[in-house]
Amino acid sequence: MDTITTERPSQDGSNADWLEIVRKNVTGLRFGSVQITVHDGRVTQVESIEKTRFVASRDESQVKK
Repeated sequence: MDTITTERPSQDGSNADWLEIVRKNVTGLRFGSVQITVHDGRVTQVESIEKTRFVASRDESQVKK
């Protein structure tokens, strides 16, 4: 699982900055999530969590009890 932290101050406080970050994060994910944090009606943080999925082989999925 990869978490990337990037400090990016907004000079004018426009919505375009965080929207573009969300678009890039979603486009770059195959499996994962993008979380948007809001304080006082303003987006203050965007987090992306990328997950790597492994497909179980047929032998591993048939566990003997």
